[in-house]
This record gives sequence, C-alpha cells and structure tokens, in this order.
Amino acid sequence: MIRIGIIGCGRILAAHLQAYRLLRDAGIHSFEITALCSRKASDAQSYIQRGAGPVQRKAVSTMPGDPLAIDDEYLSDFQPGVEVEVFTDYEEMIATANIDAVNDFTLHSLHHKIAELCFQHGKHLMSQKPLAITMAAARQMCEQAEQAGVTFGVFENVRFNPETRHLHWAFSADGPIGDFQMALLGNIGTWWAPDLIVAETPWRHELIQAGGIALDLGPHMFNLIRYISGDIKDVSARTSVVEPKRYLLRDGEKIGAISCDADDTFYASFATTSGASGTIFGGWSGHGTPTTIDHGPVFYGSKGRICSDQVHLDGESSAQSLAELYQNNASVDRIEQDFPHGIKDGFALNQLDWLQAILENRQPETSGHEGLMDLACAYAIVESAKAGRTVTIDEILSGELRDYQIPIDQHHGIK
Repeated sequence: MIRIGIIGCGRILAAHLQAYRLLRDAGIHSFEITALCSRKASDAQSYIQRGAGPVQRKAVSTMPGDPLAIDDEYLSDFQPGVEVEVFTDYEEMIATANIDAVNDFTLHSLHHKIAELCFQHGKHLMSQKPLAITMAAARQMCEQAEQAGVTFGVFENVRFNPETRHLHWAFSADGPIGDFQMALLGNIGTWWAPDLIVAETPWRHELIQAGGIALDLGPHMFNLIRYISGDIKDVSARTSVVEPKRYLLRDGEKIGAISCDADDTFYASFATTSGASGTIFGGWSGHGTPTTIDHGPVFYGSKGRICSDQVHLDGESSAQSLAELYQNNASVDRIEQDFPHGIKDGFALNQLDWLQAILENRQPETSGHEGLMDLACAYAIVESAKAGRTVTIDEILSGELRDYQIPIDQHHGIK
C-alpha cells in the first residue's frame, strides 16, 4: 500500500481527486491518501468528507475540458474510513506524516524546496508541471532524486490523453502517417482573455515567480511534440505582455487589478534533432472571440496530415477518424499499454504510471528527466525572446544561456 500525502489544496485538487476516484473505480487499490497540506487548514479539510467540514471552493472555470472546471470531489467518495491528517506546514507533513510518497500541487517556486525535503526523507515524489522555477532548480531536483534512489515524476497529463496516445501510434512504425515532418499548435484568447487573472492566481503574471504563458503552456506543448517527434534542437521566439493590467471577474464586473510583467502571449518556431520543424503560439490575451487553428492542432507526416481526430492520407479523398484507425489497427498489447484497465482519463493514467513505477522500483514515463527536458524547451522560448536570436536546447540545459532566469534564481536563492 502506497500512502500518499498531497501538498497544495487549491482548485486543481478536485481534478486529481477525480483521477484517484477513477483509479479506485477501475479496481486499483494500491494507494491511500493519508495526509493533506494547505496554508489554510480549512482548504484541506474541505476535500476530506462529503457533507461535513468547511465548504469546498468552487471551480474557477466553466470551459469544457478545463481541469479547473471540476469541483465537488471528496476523499470519502473513494476511500471511506481512511484517516487523513491535515497539515499547514509541508515540512512537518513530509517529516512526520504517515506517508510513503508526495503529490506536490503547489506554485512553481516551491517545487525544488519540497523536492529536497522529500528526497531527504526518502519519499517518492510527483511534482506538478513545470518541473521547477528555473533550470538550475530543476537540475538540482533531478540530481537529488537520483542520489536518494526514489521514484520521481512530473505531472504531465497531456502525455496520457487519448488524443496524444493516438498521435504517438500514428507516427510509430505501425501507424499510418509516416515520419513526423511539421506541426502547428496554438490558440489566442481561449482562456482568461482578454485580461483576466489566470486561474485567479496572481503569481502566474509575475516574472520573478516564473509566471507567464510560455512557462505555463510551453511544457505541455513541448511534451506532446517531443513524444511524437523526439528531442527539440532549437527554438526561435517572441513574447509580449499585451495586457499589463489584469483583473478578477465578479458578477460581470472587473475588480482587483494587478500588474503583469510576465508574458501573456508568445510565438515560437522550433526544429527537432530529426530535422522536423513547427510553430507553437498562445495567448491569454485577445479581445473579441478566440482564435484557434482549424479544428485543432495540425501535424504533418510523410504520408498525410492529422488535424484533431481527422486523418487525411495521400491519395485518399475522404478523411478518416484517427481514434477509429487506432482502435481497429493498433495491437491489443499496444492498447493495453496505452490505456491500462481501460482507463482513458489523462490525470488518472498519469497517477497510475507513477504509482506503478513506485511498486516496480523504476522511474515513470513522465520522469523528472522528462520534466527537465520540457522545461528547457519552455525556457528556450523566453530566453530566445530576451536574447533576440535562435537558441539551442543544449545551451539552456547546460545553463550557458540563462539571462531571463538570473533574477529569478537570485530572488529565490537558487545556485
């Protein structure tokens, strides 16, 4: 039995509890959540027992598919009778709670501090993305995890979404689309536009806290691209702060203005080590209506094109469903590997992979090293924009280029 302590009981916790509930529904009983830690005890207590305790905070989003739109999830729904300790000090929880492993769902600037304590106490860790506040902090985390001999993962649910698994198969040797050649991903004005405080968390707009959309969405996008294409070679990018003031929305009225000095918009082109290329972009800005690409991200292979679930192969006049192609042509072993126990929820699969890795004494698919690589790609965006040139991932990984990160490292005492 893996006993888990969760640090960070913000609004995203409901999505994670839903995932754990789905694992239990699928017959997976290898875990129990035995401790919660939040700055306010009432926030932690609100997730423990349905019908009792403080009122749970409501979701901050109403957008379909947004994890922040999930609420009304309780530990008692899937582990009734399990005693759950509540802490307001994560150092105390890591040192004294009845736990073997930790989920860290806190803000970026705490990830390396929590990781260091977890590894000192021999606790396995799943850290929220992005892995760390800077590359120096991320390297430190990976080195400490290796020295401690624990299982260390980064939460990257996009990797486990059905659409992503289908894409990976499509570009594999058994898939229909051939070798990966080009990609185009992005949207403007879909979330929190034109000038709302993202997830009602002001730190996301502070450069010194590693806020900004490039470091928020970049790891997701590059994790997806790296999964189907291999490593990224270099990035050329531009970022901007389109809306220097952002607000909370209450009853249709904007209140609580804050200043924003971290990017709310970015555009980046990349090249892979295999010679493929593409462009990604994103904006928490944009007045009027959202702008998206066709019906979703676009991927080109040597035999055709994929957009959302639609596959257009050379020489064929009509589109095919990628999901149907996968279901009809992928091997039984492949499908079971991608969706063990028939689970299709990306959050649940990400947690399951981490739990299974702990039991098997190995690293998970989205390991700390994977998180390090994704963070390097995301930091390449803002470092490229600051430097005004194309930057290589190698110079980000090595720390040769870190001008954007220097004030962040200095502010947080990271060496």
